[in-house]
Amino acid sequence: MKQADDLRFMAEAIKQAEEAEKAGEVPIGAVIIKDGEVLAAERNRREELNDATAHAEILLIRQAGEKLGGWRLSECTLYVTLEPCPMCAGALVLARLHRLVFGAPDPKAGAVVSLYDLVRDSRLNHSLKVSGGVMQEQCAALLRDFFRQRRD
Repeated sequence: MKQADDLRFMAEAIKQAEEAEKAGEVPIGAVIIKDGEVLAAERNRREELNDATAHAEILLIRQAGEKLGGWRLSECTLYVTLEPCPMCAGALVLARLHRLVFGAPDPKAGAVVSLYDLVRDSRLNHSLKVSGGVMQEQCAALLRDFFRQRRD
């Protein structure tokens, strides 16, 4: 993918994060791309669904599998505004995604570059290509502002 494509699709993920914030969710958004087109778009829905696993990435993997008629997403790229947590990073490996692009790193729970590197661990049976820091400041600002408002 070209850098322009990464920016365009991360902008779509940011739109999803903004929708999450409007709904009172932590502002994390994501999209899955196949053949240069958005296959599915999603946002965090933990509060809405009362489900600790309702992270944007998990919901997207489910939607993409349904649309493609199978669980292997080997020709897909996932764009997400925040570095995936261990649960989501593991799910990306299990879904056999081709590539992950994330915005802001997550020093408290990140499982791609911050705390762990689950998606490229050679001991696992699959690994992903990774690009981090795409539109990092915009992605981080959404989270910073959200939590600042919560604390005030």
